[in-house]
Formats: sequence, structure tokens, C-alpha cells
Amino acid sequence: MYPVNYGDYIEKYSKNFGVDPYLVAAIINVESKYDEDARSHKDARGLMQISLVTGEWAFTELNIDGYTLDKLYEPETNIMVGCWYLNVLQEEFNGDLRLVLAAYNGGSGNVSKWLKDEKYSKDGKTLDRIPYKETEEYVNKVLRYNEIYRKVYKNGFMEEERFIKNNFVYLINNFKKLLKKFVTIVR
Repeated sequence: MYPVNYGDYIEKYSKNFGVDPYLVAAIINVESKYDEDARSHKDARGLMQISLVTGEWAFTELNIDGYTLDKLYEPETNIMVGCWYLNVLQEEFNGDLRLVLAAYNGGSGNVSKWLKDEKYSKDGKTLDRIPYKETEEYVNKVLRYNEIYRKVYKNGFMEEERFIKNNFVYLINNFKKLLKKFVTIVR
């Protein structure tokens, strides 16, 4: 239920862009359930559901040549762009995680408008209410998943991946031994 694939990319790019790797893992789970070929009804693509406009903007800002829509389906590229974008939103919203997540889902322009509207923000700095139900549910879900990822993968993603791979290899080797015994007995 709380998988982590591409832990190496999550750790690399979250560190490069100064974002929380557990948050990145939670966003990927909520956005695409780790399906690198995911495509939304709004045409966002890949693991972190990067919009076409954000992808093009990121490639320009990061001085990366060769932007194509297919690049957004590449796990490494998608995670790099997603981490970069989270960093941009962190700077824009002074690290306020609720605002960052609301902007990631509902758009930074909308969040800026909501902060100026007394119906949604009493102080102009935090949101008392998010007017889009989808965005409110998204923010709450990512925050919940973030805490779960932090507990489940407290030793880091790569350590967990090594543990799983080592256990898988152990199971395969034992299965081979049992299969040889079975073949010997059957003969």
C-alpha cells in the first residue's frame, strides 16, 4: 500500500532541490500510485503527474535540452522535474507545506488568490479553508501518506530496497534448493 520504487532518484533529486524525500514518495503514491505511464484527464504525465507547461518550464529553467512530452514519462526526469517544482513552490510559499501541496494540486495562482480572499484566509499567510474539495482532499491525503512513509521507511528508501532485494534473492535461492530436492524425489 505504501510502495517505494525509484528510491535512488527520489533521494538524489530531493537532496539536490532541498525537498523532503518522504513527501516526494507520498506525492508519487497519491498522484500515480507509482505508475510511470500514468496520464491524468488534465494531461499531466508520469509518476509525479507533471503538466506539459510545468515540464517545458522546468527544462528551460534547468537548461536541459531535448524536451519532449515522452520525457515526462521517464521516471528519473519526472522525479527531477517534480522535485524542482516542489522547491519552486516551497520558495514561493515560504515552506508552508499545506500551501505548497495546495499549489501543486490546484495551481499556485489559485493559492495566491485564496490567500487574498478573507473567505479562505484570515491572515493572508495561511489557508483556513481550501475552496476546491479535490485540492483539500489531496492535501490531507499527501500529509497523511507523508507521515506513514516517514514511519515505514525510517531508515531511508535505499536501505528498504536493499532489504527487499536481499530477501527476494534468499527466497529464490531456497526455492531453487527445494525444487532440486523435489526433482530428486520425483525421479
